[in-house]
Amino acid sequence: MSSTANPREVAVPVSVFEALRSEFAQDVGTLRTVRAMHHAGYGAGVAAAAHVNREAGGDALALGTAAFWSQLSAYFEKRGWGSLAHRSPHQAVALLTSTNWAEAVADAPSRESSCSFSAGFLSGLLSQLAGGAIAVLEVECRSRGDDACAFAFGSEAAIHDLYGHMLDDEDLEQALQAL
Repeated sequence: MSSTANPREVAVPVSVFEALRSEFAQDVGTLRTVRAMHHAGYGAGVAAAAHVNREAGGDALALGTAAFWSQLSAYFEKRGWGSLAHRSPHQAVALLTSTNWAEAVADAPSRESSCSFSAGFLSGLLSQLAGGAIAVLEVECRSRGDDACAFAFGSEAAIHDLYGHMLDDEDLEQALQAL
């Protein structure tokens, strides 16, 4: 029986993401696949908050801003996900960026982003740590040929507005300026 104070972890090859996406897409289509991966990621991220807090000495948010983001990047690097760099380009939206994010399928570019599990995972993790809803949207993806994967996060309203601007063919910087 697993304890919430010391939850278990297992390592799987990164190919599991592509296998899940492929199988889901065949069975239910692309949009439902993205939603399913995001929802599964969210639940996993909520559970992972206990790991992050444990590795931070009990309360990751007590570390201070720079130390928190460094600790979070170390958490993901240690598990093979890749590194994350944090920046706050807007008062309502911040970004986590990675040039080596594991879920991205960089060797087989497509039109679509591929890191929907990660976006959900980050949303669940950050929401659990913050004690309130944090929405996450992947705004750049190495799978699409971008230089990095970038995850915008903030309130649900801010991320919804950002997404709306990006749907209107604004690039990330234009969308952030329009907020």
